[in-house]
Amino acid sequence: MLDLHLHSTFSDGSDTPEALVAIGARIGLRGMALTDHDNVRGAGAFLQACRAHRLTGLTGVELSAEVPAGTLHILGFGVDPSHAELLRTLDRVLDGRAERNAQILRRLQGQGFELSWDEVTAQAGEDVVGRPHFAMALQRRGYVASMPEAFEKFLGKGKSAYVDRYRLAPAEGIRLIRAAGGLPVIAHPFTWLADDAALAAALPALVAYGLGGIEAYYPEYAPERLVTYLRLARKLGLVLTGGTDYHGAAKPKVAMGTANGRFGVPDALLAPLLQALPSRVGVVEP
Repeated sequence: MLDLHLHSTFSDGSDTPEALVAIGARIGLRGMALTDHDNVRGAGAFLQACRAHRLTGLTGVELSAEVPAGTLHILGFGVDPSHAELLRTLDRVLDGRAERNAQILRRLQGQGFELSWDEVTAQAGEDVVGRPHFAMALQRRGYVASMPEAFEKFLGKGKSAYVDRYRLAPAEGIRLIRAAGGLPVIAHPFTWLADDAALAAALPALVAYGLGGIEAYYPEYAPERLVTYLRLARKLGLVLTGGTDYHGAAKPKVAMGTANGRFGVPDALLAPLLQALPSRVGVVEP
């Protein structure tokens, strides 16, 4: 079993990279990838822990791409975490996140919520503050009963405290991942285009930019959606990946390696993924 979509305290997850690997080893994962949002700062600790636990580990990153509608995320597997252009670009993206966070706080305070920046950062971990941490702070204060309620009422797209942020164009995100020695893979495609025909029409353009894979296995997919993505991958020559999008406490219903007791990513996906990587700089193997 694999889990190739994991978030740590270096973005909006609740577990450190080392803790993620310890969980993965305990549940019997064969391979893992750390795919934090817009940064690779946890890569060194993650790979070291994978080496210690004798697991195959891949560096990764999850980039948000600018699209007219929907949400397009691109995973970069096997990127070099010391690549200069990658780090410069991610710093620019994180600067945009910082400004967005300041605006979210101002909007919440303007709606009468007595919330401080220190309260929000206390929910974050070692690095990047994101909307889940605002949701945690609101819940801790008793303003909402749960994190989903915070998103439904205030933090979700189009809600009163939602603020957009700087994102890369799809072509630039794919190019950047390739330049850093990684394989670009579209994450959970349904959040971008839920209509199968529209996705089939749009994907070839991303492939022309250099897209190399599709996240075919994901907890929220219905069986027919998995079949659609498998067919698209075969037609377009894309590598298959999969993962839970595990965030720990931020998504308590999603456990690593599984979701609702029915989800698993086949081990058979690992060898083709490793073979498709432009380099092995972001990989450790037992």
